[in-house]
Amino acid sequence: MSSEYSGLIRGRVEVATPLNSWKRAVEGAYLYANGTNPYDGDLYHQNPFILVSLWYLMQKAAAYVGMVFIQLEIGTAFMLKAAATVFIRELYEKQRRRRDSFAKDTEELQIETGDLGNLPYYVGLAYLFNPYSILNCVGQTTTVASNFLLALFLMNIYPCVLIVPAALFIAESTPRNKWLSIGTTCGTFLGAFLWFNYAGFIIMGDWSFLDATYGFILNCRDLQPNIGLFWYFFTEMFDHFRTLFLYTFQVNATLLYLFPLTFKLHKEPVMLMTILLALGVVFRPYPCVGDVAMYLSLLPLWKSISKFMGHNFIVGATMLVTSILGPAVWYLWIYANSANANFYFGMTL
Repeated sequence: MSSEYSGLIRGRVEVATPLNSWKRAVEGAYLYANGTNPYDGDLYHQNPFILVSLWYLMQKAAAYVGMVFIQLEIGTAFMLKAAATVFIRELYEKQRRRRDSFAKDTEELQIETGDLGNLPYYVGLAYLFNPYSILNCVGQTTTVASNFLLALFLMNIYPCVLIVPAALFIAESTPRNKWLSIGTTCGTFLGAFLWFNYAGFIIMGDWSFLDATYGFILNCRDLQPNIGLFWYFFTEMFDHFRTLFLYTFQVNATLLYLFPLTFKLHKEPVMLMTILLALGVVFRPYPCVGDVAMYLSLLPLWKSISKFMGHNFIVGATMLVTSILGPAVWYLWIYANSANANFYFGMTL
């Protein structure tokens, strides 16, 4: 984890962003340890819990940082496996109750008994051995911790939309009063979110972290190139159009797909969650390969319908080719001066 390759990966724009960079995180912890508010400048943009945890880790167990990242990755894989187990069992029971209403010759679309044990393992392994998640771990980005927390709880501004499929999934297990269940779930999440931010206020002593975290994301203040879409558009954008397109892009990343997809997939909350998670990664301002690994790990849940996806090979080959060509085009653009931003942006598309 401390080799020269780790340092190389840690500096890659595909792996590290202004939100999850290990260098920024360490610098923020250093400022915090020396009595300086790391949110005063434009350096640190992660939440106070990660700041304090990292400060404590650097103080008490700096030699074991690599092991902590590995353990977080393994913990994320196990939690994804546990969540997949619950979902598959629920889906299997629902399928068993409705089997009489299914059309003939649909057996290949149904979950088999063997899938109850196999699919959760596939989900865990798909995350643990995904090259993107391995790069994320070796690069020691704080997305490792974010994915761990996302698998445990929703603690980011974009995954907040996932409370909708979560509430729908919980409501299915309480059929007596679904609206009360949905309201309780949303209220619990809102209370936890408010408590989480108030705890950040207690840690830091002021509310400056809100603008440095949520405000930084919503206003897209850093246009460093990454695998997302924001940086290219807002580099080319005229200043007097910036606010309009900023609102447009942020609505596109959060709410635009939420309502129509919820209306269409309200009976399939886990599929809704998978789609919203993928769309959030694609359209957020500062995505990284670790975010991609998170939603790719959920694809084995839909093994029964994967055979009906018409472009599996094309999509897989495209991701493979662009993952390889991305760093090459970056080198041609930044170091060799024989390409430009359009080449790299084309790879990220």
